[in-house]
Amino acid sequence: MTDTTSGSRAGRNGAAKGKAEAKAKAGAGLTVERIFTTPGVHPYDEVTWARRDVVMTNWRDGSINFEQRGVEFPDFWSVNAVNIVTSKYFRGAVGTPQREWSLKQIIDRVVKTYRAAGEKNGYFGTAADAEIFEHELTYALLHQVFSFNSPVWFNVGTTQPQQVSACFILAVDDSMESILDWYKEEGMIFKGGSGAGLNLSRIRSSKELLSSGGNASGPVSFMRGADASAGTIKSGGATRRAAKMVVLDVDHPDVEAFIETKVKEEEKIRALRDAGFDMDLGGDDITSVQYQNANNSVRVSDEFMQAVEKGEQFGLRARMTGEVIETIDAKGLFRKMAEAAWACADPGIQYDSTINHWHTSPESGRINASNPCSEYMHLDNSSCNLASLNLMKFLRDDDSFDAETFAKVVELVITAMDISICFADFPTEKIGETTRAFRQLGIGYANLGALLMATGHAYDSEGGRAFAGAITSLMTGTAYKRSAELAGVVGPFDGYARNAEPHQRVMRQHAEANDAARRMDDLDTPVWAAATEAWQDVVRLGAKNGFRNAQASVLAPTGTIGLMMDCDTTGVEPDLALVKFKKLVGGGSMQIVNGTVPRALKRLGYQDEQVEAVVAYIGEHGNVVDAPGLRPEHYEVFDCAMGERSISPMGHVRMMSAIQPWISGAISKTVNMPESASIEEVEEIYFEAWKLGVKALAIYRDNCKVGQPLSAKTKSSDEAKAVAPVFAAPAAVTEKVVEYRPVRKRLPKGRPGITTSFTVGGAEGYMTANSYPDDGLGEVFLKMSKQGSTLAGMMDAFSIAVSVGLQYGVPLETYVSKFTNMRFEPAGLTDDPDVRMAQSIVDYIFRRLALDFLPFETRSALGIHSVEERQRHLETGSYEPADEEDVDVEGLAQSAPRAAAAPAPVVIQTATAAPAAPHNTAELLEIQQGINSDAPLCFSCGTKMRRAGSCYLCEGCGSTSGCS
Repeated sequence: MTDTTSGSRAGRNGAAKGKAEAKAKAGAGLTVERIFTTPGVHPYDEVTWARRDVVMTNWRDGSINFEQRGVEFPDFWSVNAVNIVTSKYFRGAVGTPQREWSLKQIIDRVVKTYRAAGEKNGYFGTAADAEIFEHELTYALLHQVFSFNSPVWFNVGTTQPQQVSACFILAVDDSMESILDWYKEEGMIFKGGSGAGLNLSRIRSSKELLSSGGNASGPVSFMRGADASAGTIKSGGATRRAAKMVVLDVDHPDVEAFIETKVKEEEKIRALRDAGFDMDLGGDDITSVQYQNANNSVRVSDEFMQAVEKGEQFGLRARMTGEVIETIDAKGLFRKMAEAAWACADPGIQYDSTINHWHTSPESGRINASNPCSEYMHLDNSSCNLASLNLMKFLRDDDSFDAETFAKVVELVITAMDISICFADFPTEKIGETTRAFRQLGIGYANLGALLMATGHAYDSEGGRAFAGAITSLMTGTAYKRSAELAGVVGPFDGYARNAEPHQRVMRQHAEANDAARRMDDLDTPVWAAATEAWQDVVRLGAKNGFRNAQASVLAPTGTIGLMMDCDTTGVEPDLALVKFKKLVGGGSMQIVNGTVPRALKRLGYQDEQVEAVVAYIGEHGNVVDAPGLRPEHYEVFDCAMGERSISPMGHVRMMSAIQPWISGAISKTVNMPESASIEEVEEIYFEAWKLGVKALAIYRDNCKVGQPLSAKTKSSDEAKAVAPVFAAPAAVTEKVVEYRPVRKRLPKGRPGITTSFTVGGAEGYMTANSYPDDGLGEVFLKMSKQGSTLAGMMDAFSIAVSVGLQYGVPLETYVSKFTNMRFEPAGLTDDPDVRMAQSIVDYIFRRLALDFLPFETRSALGIHSVEERQRHLETGSYEPADEEDVDVEGLAQSAPRAAAAPAPVVIQTATAAPAAPHNTAELLEIQQGINSDAPLCFSCGTKMRRAGSCYLCEGCGSTSGCS
């Protein structure tokens, strides 16, 4: 048993030892190629830097959670990415001179540490190679091409221990000393901001005897103490809460009790809630419930699954002797697992035989467990540091995938990741020894869902799976190729000699799977070709040099770092929804249609006018069903994880199976199921995943958890209304309630205005749009050329109605979204170069008003662009103006609620809760779909979190419930 000081000391001693070994084994050193940078030009000098103010609030009470002004970032970084990095990764006390304030500082802090360690340990051939490495790594981080996992940003280059790993696997034996060590080691890992997993199957069951003659407590009883510890520790201060995984083998005699732990606790929550206790997520009384701080998984073998398939009996074995002490019906136990998962999402399932079939180091021990999110699987008492690539950065303008650049970036990143082990500290000496001996790495990617949509692939399609498989195969093949090259420079990992034969066997398995994979189209075929070449090099170089790393790749949830890279989708997940919630520079937020939708439509052959119409429809309806001009066979391209057309559960499983053969570890993913899903469907998913070669998965059935996301126990009636569920049923109240009605804000006598003449389909007219002096559009007058006609009269009435609405505070964008694309005669060509075709006079009028009065981002989300913007898009691929800062927020003033004189109160007898404003994409989707999901609220800022793999992610502040 060691403390963190000894673990850190062990890390430094290990680094010194690694240096000596590297010098002894060193070859010529690596020659580093340039990918993005230009000789003589630093990456920082190629971007425009801007100062931002970061102020983050808790939406529930308006309190400021974090504030730092004047931070420096590239101008193309989004508000969300700036907020995440500033609040999570800048080091030093806020308000002190030691506090970091620029992205340059944290990139330099990390990259220069990596370069120095690489030079010290013999990785580079020359000083020039080291400088190229530094500049390329800087460029890739600066331009959001990839990101290291969070512990790197927390710790590297600081005075605290240089912990770089996010994922840990512990071990516990059948002794009280080992169990108490487990509690302590797990707690120290949580404190450092990471997560851990372990297998409890070595602990004797409650059906076995102690040496003293009494019955053993069993692993389930010891889980209570660990769960209470995890619930007490908030990792990394308030960075994230403790994340843990508990695994039990299917042949353990206590496996049924393990399966039922959370089901019974859910029943307890219901009973206590009905008795009046606050059992909501984050409620005062929820802490009395046990087993809520861990993900549980049952480790099943091929023997068990075959017994399920055949309807046979299965033996549960004593831990100390291995003899069968109880025989059960395998199918009945499998059914209990499915019932529990259906009821409360736990336990997940891990396929032990499949996992160990792909194990590169079996001579040094089995793979018994995983990290909390199930992507890292390797030896006990080991760790893995992660990095993820942003796949959208490798999509060319012609929609082909840049496999050559992708492979070069993989080589760069895997080199940096391996260097980090030379200087890294670890929470325990045992973990440090195992990690330095086997050097497990976890390169992965994010934005797969966005990439597939942008290239016109449905997530649940043969083409989409082939493209994803090709990219994954190329990534892992290139990573192992570089690992073999590193072995030739600084030597293979210490455990390689003992495991050379099985390691090379697994490499051949990967290569054979690559050769057998199905090629589908012109997008994936070149990537498969590059992957084939990489795996050939892996087999050849591995036989010659060995390998530097026992593991190379995993697919992590990419929660916080996904936000840092401005990714639309996390890890291997599809898009959550087609409509996003975007924060704006200077404050405020807006609803926009996913930027990959227009690109996908163009890839599918739609013209600009058709794209605008579909985007406008999505902005209003949130889905593509019945979108104007969109062919039904293309609907599947726009299927998302939630919404009108959600991807089927088996679609998620099929995607996992398509990429698993080229992942060293596993895939962090939860298979989402609708609330109406049956227990039989859960059984089918668990069974088919085994058949398809998936290593591990978990399911989540909507609303299977009891705890509600919003607490009904509030301090006042006002607060109750503020946090009421978005779609709470109207409740009659007996007391009088004050309702504040809107007040009309009239325009002054003298007002600025614009008069526009127009022709639509031969019908002539004039539009006069008058504005408030400082607050946007206030009235519209429409006159048709034929006075006295019915059309002219209707236009007069219509313009009065719109003007009154504007003066009562109805946002212009609401009118634009409702009236554009409305079809009736007269329609056709116009004399306006910005709006060449109009489907009606009303369609033209509101497109013209949008162009004149709405800011760029708002109307771009509605698919409305000027002729100059469309021309710019043809030339550069972007509609955005050269200086976007000038149009970001100020023009939104007309659509914000106007400050007015105190409104007159009107006393009424009943009231209903007003719909709550969304604060991120998950809440926006709830409003659109009329649902209220049971994802937890963020403990830092109070907004609704959303799933990212097996964990939860807060889009507001970047907090996660996981370990990536």
